[in-house]
Amino acid sequence: MARSKVRLSWIANDSTRRATLKKRRKGLLKKVEELSILCGVDACAVVYAPNEHQPHMWPSPPDAARILLRFRNLPQIERTRKMINQESFLHQRVSKLMEQLRRLHRENQEIEMTKLLFEGLRGRDFDDLCIEDASALTWTVETKLRMIYEKREEVSKRLAMSPPQQQAAAALAATATGTQQSLPAQPPAPPPPTGWSNPVNHGQQAVEAVQQPNWVTDVMVNWSQQDSDNLLVDLTTTWPATLFH
Repeated sequence: MARSKVRLSWIANDSTRRATLKKRRKGLLKKVEELSILCGVDACAVVYAPNEHQPHMWPSPPDAARILLRFRNLPQIERTRKMINQESFLHQRVSKLMEQLRRLHRENQEIEMTKLLFEGLRGRDFDDLCIEDASALTWTVETKLRMIYEKREEVSKRLAMSPPQQQAAAALAATATGTQQSLPAQPPAPPPPTGWSNPVNHGQQAVEAVQQPNWVTDVMVNWSQQDSDNLLVDLTTTWPATLFH
């Protein structure tokens, strides 16, 4: 089970405070030892307790004195570059908390204004709003409209650009950045199936066939009734009469 988060505040109970001091001090000295061994750096820790005459040190009093003397011999700029005291630490914590509070306040205000905007779309009257809320609502409406216009322009440009123009724009951008890549080759067109004819040539052939004179129609039109009678007479005289009865 996960351990509950400890509240960082002064412990009022004396016995609990002393027990926490012993436990946390032991853990702190262990962490300093691990840091020195794993990273190969000189480190020391000196912890004072209010009711103890001698402080607790790591690794030993002579080694701690040597490391502290080396630290004091550094220039003033090097010593104070990353140094922080309790007051500076508290100021940093307060600044971070104030910034977090302002961010949460802005988020809550945006949520409230968005809710008012939807209520206005349903027909709510805003006569009861104060100046601050009315100004915030106006800013929210302008922001939403600006986002809608920008999205519409983006979609319109994307739809207006044809695929060849998109490829040309991508190639131009790649050339400008020096990372031009070859465009994928278009696959060759498949061969036409057997018996297939070009629809353009097929239509042209059909038009030429219509425009040509129909000799069968001409022969039938020019064939008179007399020619048909002569043909019948010739047939009856040539073939036996039994074929026609």
